[in-house]
Amino acid sequence: MAEISGKASARLPDHASVEAVLARLPAGAGEPELAAALTEAFPGFGFSAASVDDQYWRDTRSVLAADGTRIAEYRPWMEAELARGNGDVAALWTRLQGTDLQISEWHGNSVYAFARTGSGAADYVQISLGREVEWCAGPIVNPAHRPWSAEALLDPPWIAHDDISDDRIVAGPLYRLTKRTGGSVVHMRTFLGRCARLERDKREARRAEMEGRVWVGSDGARTPFLELQPNWFDFVPREVRFFQDWEESSAHGARVYEHWALDIKDYEHDGKREIGFIPRPLRLPEEELEAGELSVHVLMDRIEAIDREMGLPFAWFFVMTHGNGVDPDVGEAIARGLREARVRLPDHDAKVLLRWADERYGF
Repeated sequence: MAEISGKASARLPDHASVEAVLARLPAGAGEPELAAALTEAFPGFGFSAASVDDQYWRDTRSVLAADGTRIAEYRPWMEAELARGNGDVAALWTRLQGTDLQISEWHGNSVYAFARTGSGAADYVQISLGREVEWCAGPIVNPAHRPWSAEALLDPPWIAHDDISDDRIVAGPLYRLTKRTGGSVVHMRTFLGRCARLERDKREARRAEMEGRVWVGSDGARTPFLELQPNWFDFVPREVRFFQDWEESSAHGARVYEHWALDIKDYEHDGKREIGFIPRPLRLPEEELEAGELSVHVLMDRIEAIDREMGLPFAWFFVMTHGNGVDPDVGEAIARGLREARVRLPDHDAKVLLRWADERYGF
């Protein structure tokens, strides 16, 4: 895989600069407007944007007046009201029933923006966003049911998230970066290098432990663990393998981001670095494929149909690693057919599939 060029490296977007672009976008802007604004803000990059069907809601809520005026953030406001009433939940509920205050909530859908930085599969930038609207979810308290705890007021369980409708929207749609700083604006080649380095460092830190570990067989024979797993220190993370397989297969003629978005995590928790991604398909085959009792020849016909449907050679393999659309047993069955010379794939695709069958990975 080629390294990112120095020119692109010097001009890569970052979290703050992307936020500035989003702040200038008018409410209601769609994906074409988002892509155009990013392209204009970052000369040398040609952005595209695509959505993934991934609706969500945030627990960031507001208190609204009857006319929709935002009064305060919901939780701190409710905590203050509870404190003012000495924590009397019933009394506060009764008092708030007599007001016309409303509660709002933010709903969104995942959107990703992409721009190439070079010729390799991982040579691109991905920006993870949400396109969100704020809607009036209802009165400040549930008038029909008294809450029995403060938590039921602070995190209202009575909101019907699916009741959102256009006539109840009070703000948006607006774009917002949805990931922590480390995962919102990512250069994929740099990210993959980080994945590999952290995995290598993590395993190297356990060298003394693994060199002393032994496997005790049923007959009492002791075998050093590293004799059984000689490649333990050379483990390649699944994220790196996904891109390696893309570049070494028939899929390499297309851009990864034309077919997949990556749900990235990159943060620290309890002093440990958590890093990786889950591939999110921009589309999936209309019908799922399972091996079942199908012959390997029928499976070959089915995977070729999936490739045609997806508009990508070897698409079925990457759908399979995702785990939703093509069952891994399909890959195992075709790998057996290859070894038995019953079916054929292009040599580079066969190499990728057989390598996967020897050491499976998935997301």
